[in-house]
Amino acid sequence: MGEMTDAIHRGPLDGVVVLDLTSMLAGPFATMVLGDLGARIIKIEAPFGDSVRSAARLPGDVDPKGFGGYFQSINRNKESLVLDLKTDAAKDVFRRMVTEADMVVENFRSGVMTRLGLSFEDLKEINPRLVYGALRGFGDARTGQSPYDHWPAFDVVAQAMGGLMGITGDQGGAPMKVGAGVGDTVPALFLAIGLVTALHAARESGEAQFVDVGMYDSVIAICERIIYQNSYSGEIPGPEGSGHPLLCPFGVFPARDGHVAIGCPRNNFWKILTQEMGQPELADDPRFLSNEDRVANRVEVEKAVSGWTRGLTKAELIDRLGGRVPLGPVNTAADIMADPHATARNMLATVPQPGPNGRDVQIANTPIHFLNRETGVRRRAPTMGENSAGILADMGFDPDEIAALYRAGAVE
Repeated sequence: MGEMTDAIHRGPLDGVVVLDLTSMLAGPFATMVLGDLGARIIKIEAPFGDSVRSAARLPGDVDPKGFGGYFQSINRNKESLVLDLKTDAAKDVFRRMVTEADMVVENFRSGVMTRLGLSFEDLKEINPRLVYGALRGFGDARTGQSPYDHWPAFDVVAQAMGGLMGITGDQGGAPMKVGAGVGDTVPALFLAIGLVTALHAARESGEAQFVDVGMYDSVIAICERIIYQNSYSGEIPGPEGSGHPLLCPFGVFPARDGHVAIGCPRNNFWKILTQEMGQPELADDPRFLSNEDRVANRVEVEKAVSGWTRGLTKAELIDRLGGRVPLGPVNTAADIMADPHATARNMLATVPQPGPNGRDVQIANTPIHFLNRETGVRRRAPTMGENSAGILADMGFDPDEIAALYRAGAVE
């Protein structure tokens, strides 16, 4: 498939202009969501580019600037402008762009934008209706100064400090990082929600809005259960394997050729499961009558279910239980890409990979769908500075001004 064209039907955020100063995963994931919904995302990169550009390249790609799967996946639907904000000329360009923008989003460490003279307070003087989003490891001092305010943070740090790692892993074992980078992507989702809400507020009130999301805070928020568990009972939850401390049976069970997830805490589901297991008497056993009973006797329940599932293949289990109780196979990436669900739901987007070894590649698409609006991947991620001249022209810079900026090295 060749270059994807812009959607015929406008996205729900069509016309919204976002100046994206983010890099790595968390910030770009947030602006990716806005781009998938139709916003114009102008990714402003330093001359050395986003540091993840070269990660996960195609085999044989030796381009020093790099363009790998990591960057391609989360920077689709964006344009690239290389702007050296260490120069006064580039700062002036940025300020002029702010007058035409709806949002500025950044994930620098605390104080960077202030030192550049481009803080929220500076920029709202230029654009009184500006929405400014900041995503940091421990939040922004404007809404509450953390003792870790100036600490750098990555996904693994947020997962550790926010409590997620502490309840992940084999029961009774060591803490374990969740495989996906949820310490980055979950804060990004919170930021995207905040930005869209702030846009509504700015347009309604005419006042600039500041949106602040901390990575640590976000992981606490999604681990909400451990907070009330501790508050209500004094319990300190630990790694709990693939089960659930309050539901049973609920978790991952072995099959002859892999594993399946089964969740039957409701009595009607439990009854169906026991019938398929050939042990309908378990549904009436006083030890297993209610979910609470089954939780209290978890070892016996899980032993009975596992003893049955391990004798069947995933396909056989799906044939017997699929659609009747909550059940699904533990899929690999290859399984997902072969699943007709992923095709039917348009969850696999095909985009061209630029470069001498370029070919069509697939990336995950957006799960947000509208009935009458286009969402999702419209075009591949940009090469460095691919759109610089066009962006500046759209922002009102004339050809002579653009040429002068290139000569001065403020723009690439």
